[in-house]
Amino acid sequence: MKLLRKLKKLFGVYRQLSKIEKTLVHSSLEALKKNDRYKDNKSLIPYGYKIYSQNDEDGIIQEIFDRIGTTNKFFVEFGIGNGLENNTYALLFDGWRGLWIEGSNSAVNNIREGLKETINNDLLAVTNAFITKDNINNLISASVKNKEIDLLSIDIDGNDIHIFNHITCINPRVVIIEYNSKFAPPIKYCRKYEGTHIWEHDDNYGASLKHLELEFSKKGYNLVACNITGSNAFFIREDLTDDKFQKPYSAETHYEPARHHLSGFASGHESTFNTLEDSVK
Repeated sequence: MKLLRKLKKLFGVYRQLSKIEKTLVHSSLEALKKNDRYKDNKSLIPYGYKIYSQNDEDGIIQEIFDRIGTTNKFFVEFGIGNGLENNTYALLFDGWRGLWIEGSNSAVNNIREGLKETINNDLLAVTNAFITKDNINNLISASVKNKEIDLLSIDIDGNDIHIFNHITCINPRVVIIEYNSKFAPPIKYCRKYEGTHIWEHDDNYGASLKHLELEFSKKGYNLVACNITGSNAFFIREDLTDDKFQKPYSAETHYEPARHHLSGFASGHESTFNTLEDSVK
């Protein structure tokens, strides 16, 4: 009984420390947003918030489409993890439809079990596959018939830009892609392509923001923002940017350093598939 009481006490302490940590993280993020460099009225940083994204991407996505509008409200995202923390899950609550591609068998099985109504109502297609530059177009084309889609999100911890450069079956208006924020501009770093690459949780992954800026410009995209934790970069087709976003559209303007200690912060109570499923029924 003494041991049980001690364990309960330790668990109570842990929960209290966890609450304090979440509060400190939230306070740190809000303080960062008040930095003078974000006072440009076209900056996207002040609009960031989290619903189901890993960081503040949900709010930035909302603001981007508030400015440029939507067409078919269709997304493609690959590297979606467990399905409850990615860049497009929140969009399903707002009338969007899309495709998820994920390499983890167990994650896909859990998603298919947890989102039966969503999938059965053709709001979401889920494909279980390990993505390479050779199969990406077939994987997308099997579920996506429209050439133009509103959003593409890429987070596969390594070959991201190589895969993007091989996509020809769709023409996304907005692209979100992970960048290696260890390398500030003007450094142009890019990991070589390796079809079987799996991230080892080291710094040998992805590409620097400057490299991405230059590669995306070749395909007609402008860099309009990075999220505040230095995880994802946001690109918009240059025919849509007009004068709606902070210029210049360069890595030097929009680079955010690695603040991964502030990543993955909580947003309300624990996430569950049931919340979306109940809204579909």
